[in-house]
Amino acid sequence: MTLMPPTGPLMPPTGSLIPADAPFSAAQEAWLAGFIAGIAAAGRRGSAASDAPTTTVDVLFGTQTGNAEFLAGELVSGARAHGLGGRATALDDVTPERLAAMSHVLVVTSTYGEGEMPDNAGLFWEALQAATAPRLEGLRYAVLGLGDRGYDDFCQAAKLIDTRLEQLGATRLHDRVDCDVDFEEPAAAWTAAVLERLAAETGAEPTAAEVTPAPAAARPRSQWNKRNPYRSRLAVNRLLSAPGSAKEIRHYEFDLGDSGITYTAGDALAVVPVNDDALVGELLAHLGASGDEEADGRPLADLLRTEREIRTPSKELVADLVQRAPTSELASVVAHSDRAELDSWLRGRDVLDLLRDAGPAAPGLTELLPFLRPLQARQYSISSSPLAHPDRIHLTVASVRYGARGRRYEGVTSSYLADRIGEEGAAGIHLQPNASFGVPADDDAPMIMIGPGTGIAPFRGFLHERAARGASGRNWLFFGDQHRATDFVYEDELTELRGRGVLTELDLAFSRDQAEKVYVQTRMRERSRDLYAWLEDGAHVYVCGDASRMAKDVEAALLGVIAEQRGRGGDDAAEYLADLRRSKRYVRDVY
Repeated sequence: MTLMPPTGPLMPPTGSLIPADAPFSAAQEAWLAGFIAGIAAAGRRGSAASDAPTTTVDVLFGTQTGNAEFLAGELVSGARAHGLGGRATALDDVTPERLAAMSHVLVVTSTYGEGEMPDNAGLFWEALQAATAPRLEGLRYAVLGLGDRGYDDFCQAAKLIDTRLEQLGATRLHDRVDCDVDFEEPAAAWTAAVLERLAAETGAEPTAAEVTPAPAAARPRSQWNKRNPYRSRLAVNRLLSAPGSAKEIRHYEFDLGDSGITYTAGDALAVVPVNDDALVGELLAHLGASGDEEADGRPLADLLRTEREIRTPSKELVADLVQRAPTSELASVVAHSDRAELDSWLRGRDVLDLLRDAGPAAPGLTELLPFLRPLQARQYSISSSPLAHPDRIHLTVASVRYGARGRRYEGVTSSYLADRIGEEGAAGIHLQPNASFGVPADDDAPMIMIGPGTGIAPFRGFLHERAARGASGRNWLFFGDQHRATDFVYEDELTELRGRGVLTELDLAFSRDQAEKVYVQTRMRERSRDLYAWLEDGAHVYVCGDASRMAKDVEAALLGVIAEQRGRGGDDAAEYLADLRRSKRYVRDVY
């Protein structure tokens, strides 16, 4: 949306032009308020040209899925609306020396995995925590964290950067705010407060010359988001894995209809799930409730089905149950103060399991509800290209199903997609852009893709994208799973793409087809010389899949390949890989 300066009378006071039902996020409304205030101030001063801003705000972002990148773009726009200069930069693109030369810095960063930095912030953090990092007494800063309170290391990346900047002598101009998954409102409030303080400290005034929105680092968002998902028809639900497989992997296609949703190969799709009626019924029975009781203005059964997380217990519920039932199994595990042991014990258990473990001391219905977190959409890597499938979005999803403790368990969204979405015919979806994970802009550049299991999803989209573009760059895929006979998903497509010359190299690793386990990293080491030659030819490397083990093992293998082929030791290999990161030639989509 483009806003033009008024040509008639001066605009009314800020806010009066934004209807209550306008389709803007809280962050967008905060920017619009500054925008309108800038135009009004410019009108009061007449048409005289303003001076260029004397203070530049550097907005540094660390992002894994694009949210921090988008907020950085909005921050730059807001800074300019307040009469300040602004520029957004990925954290890894900032050296310690460049940081020391900055005067005002706003950091927006997410956290992924077990409290780790997002992929485009790791090099920045390594340099910042080094003993050689420069002093930053001349720097004023503020930090905004994006995270998920369901994880122990909630917003850990933001906390680490905030503390380290202070240790290096920088002055905090505003307290850090740590945002949960519903980040829009707290992020907007933090943005407004920080920009107002910056404007007051620097004497900046809104001017018409500086209210033009800065180019956002990420693509503009559509009207469809987690607060307003698009109801999309599930057009295809097809089983990919063969009979006898230990896994159930399915191919889904969502019809975009008249949504206007446009996507890019490498983006993710968020699917709004509905809890299983059977699980809701079990929980209600345990609580002695019928489900007709009113809760938050609606029937309790409906609330539990569509609004509350009942599959994964919250940290707050765990802490409450330990206090209520100090002799329970959960309490004994917590007493050991061993995080790994607690994670292992909780893995696979749901809210009902924990209530049963607590026995008579467990909270009743009224006490329990505040401990049930909002039910969140689940994100999946898109496995299609808009050039090949502009009207549909494809997903490749493994259904989670297992038995334990005399009960059957299913993944919230994977089982909804596989079994229950057909009952309603459609599901709420919204796009999650990922600007940092996509095919090379240069169609001649080689591309190496490493994605076992459902990690193949984005690479199927990449291959279709390159085929549709007629790209001449070579493409190499490392793929694997348990058994070739049952788990070689998209075999026909990959064979056809290889026959057409789109897929130049295909290395397969089926771990259970021989006595010794073989994984994608095994194949990488076997092809060490060729792999390094591709890197030297300018190849881009992409990794998709499990962050806790696979991605780490793949990176270790990649470092080993580089070290072996260059013959200059581990430190040299690490710096070589760091250069690949800086040049955006080594990127990951991990979870």
